[in-house]
Amino acid sequence: MRPKKTRWVKCVPGERCFKPQCRPMRQCEGVSLTIDEFEAIRLACLEDLEQADAAKLMKISRPTFSRILTSAQRKIADGLVNIKAIRIEGGCCKIKGRIKQ
Repeated sequence: MRPKKTRWVKCVPGERCFKPQCRPMRQCEGVSLTIDEFEAIRLACLEDLEQADAAKLMKISRPTFSRILTSAQRKIADGLVNIKAIRIEGGCCKIKGRIKQ
């Protein structure tokens, strides 16, 4: 399998974990959403961008964007329907606009 291409993201989530209010964290199963999946959801659903435009912003192909988006939607649906915590972590991403020191 070839290495994943770096995905560019504009926004890193402020919160990294969302859990059901009705259960303590130790009793929750969880799903992990990568930062690039979080960005794909943000661009497609919140910013209402076409997949081709969103893919350009992330510097990936449109089919790759589509796979990332589908994976993110499936994980979020699993978390909501099956009452699981949703953690946002990992992925091969670089942040756009970060000031170099």
